[in-house]
Amino acid sequence: MIRSTRARIALSIAVALSGAAAPALAAAPSSPSATQPATVRVDYLHTGNALSEQYAMDRVVIEPLPWPGRLDRNLDDTDRGVNRVEVVDAKTGELLYSRGFSTIFGEWRTTDEAQKASRGFQESVRFPKPDRPVRVRILKRDERNAFSIVWSVEVDTDAQDVVRKQEPLPAKPIPIRVGGPSPDKVDLLILGDGYTQAEMAKFERTARRLADYLFSVSPFKERARDFNVWGLAVPTRQSGVSRPSTGVHNPSALGTRYDIFGSERYVLTLDNRALRDIAQHAPYEFIEILVNNDTYGGGGIYGQFSTAAANSDWSNYLFVHEFGHHFAGLADEYYTSPVAYQSTGERVEPWEPNATALRDPAKLKWRHLAKEGTPLPTPWPKAAYEEHAREYQKTRAALRKANRPESEMSALFREDLAYTNKLFSTAPHRDAVGAFEGANYEATGYYRPAQQCLMFDRSEKFCAVCVEAVGQTIDLYSRPRN
Repeated sequence: MIRSTRARIALSIAVALSGAAAPALAAAPSSPSATQPATVRVDYLHTGNALSEQYAMDRVVIEPLPWPGRLDRNLDDTDRGVNRVEVVDAKTGELLYSRGFSTIFGEWRTTDEAQKASRGFQESVRFPKPDRPVRVRILKRDERNAFSIVWSVEVDTDAQDVVRKQEPLPAKPIPIRVGGPSPDKVDLLILGDGYTQAEMAKFERTARRLADYLFSVSPFKERARDFNVWGLAVPTRQSGVSRPSTGVHNPSALGTRYDIFGSERYVLTLDNRALRDIAQHAPYEFIEILVNNDTYGGGGIYGQFSTAAANSDWSNYLFVHEFGHHFAGLADEYYTSPVAYQSTGERVEPWEPNATALRDPAKLKWRHLAKEGTPLPTPWPKAAYEEHAREYQKTRAALRKANRPESEMSALFREDLAYTNKLFSTAPHRDAVGAFEGANYEATGYYRPAQQCLMFDRSEKFCAVCVEAVGQTIDLYSRPRN
């Protein structure tokens, strides 16, 4: 019997929002439809500077909703992220759960400020509740790109000091696109920040519009049925989030703001506790925050969250591009725009799936997608592109300095994309998968898979390498292991 859409949505919400205990992780049933365990969150502090870092426990939280993920895919096989969380049996050392991720601290420590001062950042890891004490380990990549343990703490999720019950949220999750129980799906939560009570309907319309756009882009288009999408926004007193560089300071529920690390277009929240305390009221594995602003901007941290300026003329692109960072660990392939991070001059092989230092062309990480005979490195009109980019960036900086209307910035972006499309249209390897120099914020020494991709400029398609990487992440959260 085929259920109606309304019935399926009701079933999914009932399954996702019901809470029941389950067996230990190690003995968890392989079927994703089995009773789900509770969700455990470990909040901790990550502090330090460019030369050192430390960790300290904050609290252990049992979230209100059950674990949204598949119990037969507890171990991460994608090998992505600067860090990895591992949950192991405290007595036997058996690995029960793992996931790769990156952190805001990891980005901050590459800035100028980290050379002079220390700062602390809130972070969290989440995992399905075990029935025994466990050891939670944070690992980090070393100079060989291998993971090693940097912090470890024993956690008893049945201890008296574990936070179990919290105040109800003054807002309810909105089912944007829900087609089945959470363990069968990738759960994407779209959070709104800077929306007043009177703008709640606007948030819902925007969330639905951007979700629809996401699923018009391959490979999300072909895999749309593997997702549930939820919306949630806690009203704020003022419309829009803070943009300190222009004197705008609007307190908001999530604390999202522009000008992170001094970059006018970089939008993040540094209030991780506020983020997690709100997000925990909806099923989620991935989060995108929509800020109720017109000014171009966004950000994305692998395994943490992404952000996008919901009212920008480029909101479609921002939503998908930043989600690519957060969801699949995709690297930025552009290199001519100014960023807050400082280059070390080293050319370590990136862990990101769509960038390489090309130490050995015969071992190119995406060699299986490149046609035989494609030259490596792959020629492209780099000099002409960079000459244009220098002038474009001067104009962009002048527009921001003069605080010109956002329409002028949008017009400049359209002109830039039109120039790039025309320049690339006659290039001999315009449709090839190869190794094109210029990626990862560096003009030389790093290479991207394609001449043009949604991670390189404001075009509308992912390259074949990014498509594959996104598909692997979808599989991890929605499909049984082969």
